[in-house]
Amino acid sequence: MQLTIQRDKLFLSSCLALLVTGLSFGIRAGNLPQWAAEFHLSASELGVIAATAFWGFPLAVIIGGMVVDIIGMKKILILAFLFHLAGIIMTVYAGSFGNAYWPLFISTLLIGIANGTVEAACNPLVAALYPGNKTTKLNHFHLWFPGGIVIGTLIVFAYAKAGIGILGSYQPWQVEVAVMLIPTLIYGFLFAKLQFPPTERVAAGVSTGEMYKALLTPLFIFMLICMLGTAITELFTGQWINILLNNVTDNPILILMLSTGIMVVGRAFAGPVVHNLAPQGVLLISAILAALGLYLLGHTTGSMLYVGALVFGSGVCYFWPTMLGFVAENIPKTGAVGINLMGGVGMFAVSLYMIFMGGHYDKFLAEKLPAGASLAEYSAASPGTEQATALAHAQAAAGPEILNTTLALPIILIVAFSGLVIYMRGRRRLQVLTPVKG
Repeated sequence: MQLTIQRDKLFLSSCLALLVTGLSFGIRAGNLPQWAAEFHLSASELGVIAATAFWGFPLAVIIGGMVVDIIGMKKILILAFLFHLAGIIMTVYAGSFGNAYWPLFISTLLIGIANGTVEAACNPLVAALYPGNKTTKLNHFHLWFPGGIVIGTLIVFAYAKAGIGILGSYQPWQVEVAVMLIPTLIYGFLFAKLQFPPTERVAAGVSTGEMYKALLTPLFIFMLICMLGTAITELFTGQWINILLNNVTDNPILILMLSTGIMVVGRAFAGPVVHNLAPQGVLLISAILAALGLYLLGHTTGSMLYVGALVFGSGVCYFWPTMLGFVAENIPKTGAVGINLMGGVGMFAVSLYMIFMGGHYDKFLAEKLPAGASLAEYSAASPGTEQATALAHAQAAAGPEILNTTLALPIILIVAFSGLVIYMRGRRRLQVLTPVKG
């Protein structure tokens, strides 16, 4: 029986699902201080809660990528809907369980798994829906992640500025989290009704053995290694910018908003950029701009920081979707596993880099405090004291040092992607798998 595939509705539903992913990042970031105050959580406990999303995502996207060809994209996305629904509701009612730590931990893990499950199905879905235009459409799809972060941050910011207090028996942060139920219910309803195509690999009759053989090709391994650098450059900097520049500028959140906002705009207009430069050219230009943006963020102050944010955002905006698009276009036999392995490895690398740089940041702080000073003692000092002032100066110096350390990654990527551009001149720009006719 011939399937009736409503491509536009499937793409719209995919964008709504990714919007929930972005909203979860933006709203969670804004709610951590409220959770700390209301539930008496330590900074360590908050850090563990926030980190669970970065562990749940790669777990789900890699496992989902391995089974999506077997059980189908529709079932994977129904699972994502159920995980999102459970995670959001458990977060809203976390305070009803007595000790809120574990409900927040489990709910954040569920949302992280849901976020990874969305990408496990939607990345190959977009590739299957637009076989001749994968990189552009993956950029259009992935604009909803930074878009969701911007919207989520604005929701939290608006509630705070409006001074809205308790709404009936609900705290403002509970209402903010509950807002995510709206797009979640819509995408769940649409996906349940729509018919799905098979993945591109399955439709073309590429065997599982051929797929795993393609995963071992030098080009795929090269791109997988490069994904470590592109993911860390984009996501680590975005997550830590508020901490790293908190004592360098009065508005670190504005820097994040600028860099994230330019990502939305850049991905929306990815079509002509990808058409004129090809994916590998886009990646090279992105690495150059990301390196320049990081340099400006780590070496300037005042209004130049905002210039650095715009340049950095322009650089990283194409990294994630174009890396996936390059693999989908040039190594299509890797199928859903290839695309999702790229995303899972990238996110896992970010989580490890965050842990490593957390310790590195503390080391920098200790070096810039007076000899023999206790970092814990200085961190607990009251505002306005000599110790608190010394710590602020140390943080103002340590933050740019972390950015300068991370700057090595896009510089390495410039060399790597220069080689990729040269290599790809001798290859076809686009490979489309031909579906097997029944």
